[in-house]
Amino acid sequence: MSLCGQTLAEDARCTHVALGVARPLCFPIDATMECNTHGRVVPFLVTLLLLCFFPCSSPAEDRQPTIRFVRNPDPAPDFSLTDLDGRPVTLAGAKGKVILLNFWATWCGPCRAEIPDLVELQKKYKDHLQILGLVVDDDDQDVIKEFAGKFGINYPVALATNDIRLQYGGIPALPTSFVLDSEGRIVQKHEGLRDPVLYETEIRALLGLPIGNVKVETFEDTGQIFLKNAERATELPGVDLSKLTPEQKISALHKFNAETCNCGCTFTLAQCRIYDRNCQISKAATSKIIAALTHPTSAKPAPAKPAHAMPPPKEEEK
Repeated sequence: MSLCGQTLAEDARCTHVALGVARPLCFPIDATMECNTHGRVVPFLVTLLLLCFFPCSSPAEDRQPTIRFVRNPDPAPDFSLTDLDGRPVTLAGAKGKVILLNFWATWCGPCRAEIPDLVELQKKYKDHLQILGLVVDDDDQDVIKEFAGKFGINYPVALATNDIRLQYGGIPALPTSFVLDSEGRIVQKHEGLRDPVLYETEIRALLGLPIGNVKVETFEDTGQIFLKNAERATELPGVDLSKLTPEQKISALHKFNAETCNCGCTFTLAQCRIYDRNCQISKAATSKIIAALTHPTSAKPAPAKPAHAMPPPKEEEK
């Protein structure tokens, strides 16, 4: 294993020990991503974990890991879909279990990176957890099925309709995961690639299992977890989609999640806007995409063919 891979594994093990989780999950980062982004990814993950688990508090509590759930959660909008094998996929079908509703796409690098951890979570908590993968993809269903088989996905995968995406706030960034309690209510949302320890700790807390020295806080959801206002759907910091048609919004979000920001963060444009709203590079890039959709280059009219000169009249033969 490369040096950077060893460091990532050590960081993951330390986090698991701090959270009281007995067995670490896999930490999927391919060799190219490891070595090219280690200097930036590790500090980011450490900072992210600190923000998630060590919020501002009194000096006596500033080292206690913390997770947060919505205090008065709303029921998640149910849906009726079929998986890649034609079987029904609904929230009601997982009644009584904690649900991790994961929006993803085959062309999304961070989505692919987290799949092994989701597979491991589903295997470990199969009796009390149901992961549902809703694909936001343009690929043929057979291609997605082949992809799911290659990655060993052991939970239902279905194609998400545009209506479902809008019901869940538009899904501006991929991956996006909603955490539902055993009563089918949305208690947390995570945008972008997150450490699997966070997911496992939240799942264990909702199941009433030991989570070590981790504090559980609740908060009122004012729209940051579950967007109830349709006008706020598909929001990204500093990105105005109000002038786009619904079809153009879907196209714009696809591009935001497919294209990588050139600021050096290695994230997609959508994720960079979420993690670093002051980044001018991702802001300019998303604005350029919106402008191209709003004012598409009109096709140049074909040049008119020159009129053929009339042949001179023939002289009458004498």
